[in-house]
Amino acid sequence: MSPFLRSYLTVVWFGLAAFLLAGLLLGLSALLRPSRPTREKLTTYESGVDPVGEGWSQSQIRYYVFALLFVIFDVEAVFIFPWATQLERYGGFGLVEMGIFVAILLLGLIYAWRKGVLRWV
Repeated sequence: MSPFLRSYLTVVWFGLAAFLLAGLLLGLSALLRPSRPTREKLTTYESGVDPVGEGWSQSQIRYYVFALLFVIFDVEAVFIFPWATQLERYGGFGLVEMGIFVAILLLGLIYAWRKGVLRWV
């Protein structure tokens, strides 16, 4: 076996050991913990309020789109931060590239704004 494949085999062994250890600890905790279910403990509640009515409710899609836009613009910071810390190394080319990146994101924000997605109704 080549050293390259042997290094992957090491990763597989560590992964198996991790799964085994996690399973062992979860099983052990299931055996040792006290289990005294009562009606009050099994009742579903949210934020300390007893449930009223059915559990199914329809959500509007705008909340999911709003969350997705938040994630997109939050991930933007992941790309901008390393660029900002190494600005001198990238020079003018890096500045132009980041300008293009921010312009594309700005176009997306303008598009979402014009479509009315950012209105929280």
